[in-house]
Amino acid sequence: MKIAEIFRSVQGEGVLTGTASVFVRASGCNLRCGFCDTPYTSWEPEGKEMAVEAILQEVAGHDCRHVVITGGEPMLFAELVPLTEALRRAGHHLTIETAGTRYLPVACDLMSISPKLSNSTPPAERDPNWRRRHEAARHVPEVIQRLTAEYEYQLKFVIDRATDCEEVETYLADFPRIDRRRVLLMPQGITVEELATRGEWLEPLCAERGFGFCPRRQIEWFGHRRGT
Repeated sequence: MKIAEIFRSVQGEGVLTGTASVFVRASGCNLRCGFCDTPYTSWEPEGKEMAVEAILQEVAGHDCRHVVITGGEPMLFAELVPLTEALRRAGHHLTIETAGTRYLPVACDLMSISPKLSNSTPPAERDPNWRRRHEAARHVPEVIQRLTAEYEYQLKFVIDRATDCEEVETYLADFPRIDRRRVLLMPQGITVEELATRGEWLEPLCAERGFGFCPRRQIEWFGHRRGT
């Protein structure tokens, strides 16, 4: 399994915001979001191949109950199944962060799904091939149905402009079983200023529509840098 980094920090997004966690960041992704904030796991994947046992040993060294497996897209790796099973046996609480385009029968306590809206598709001038591939692959309804049926979940949508919220509503109309209280809208941005500007109008909109507001606290706490 190709791993970009393993580090201990604090969860900055979603229902577990503020929870001390060890993050295992897989390198490799089947999508290419235009706003990707970890290009070293997608556009230019970095990292090293690690056996499951080596990952377990490094996680154990951080002495932390909560483990977040993120990416990139961790669901690309078959090794995720034995890795999560071993972490569960060791008593860890597991969050998996995924775009919801691939399914694996993993052990998981919180499936954190970030469906990709049309605002994620990269411009043609950046890479026309990846633009086509991303647009074709970013939405796989049967995977979303299965993940939300089998796991405790949250859905996090990245919002760039107010019209994106209408796309969220259209998206959710196809999944009537999804609990709106588990849907979080997150401002797009990698600076405190960007997040604050979008948050000014997004937070009241969330309250109006019954969604959770998801600020990116790790940016506020640490800035946009690796290992946080």
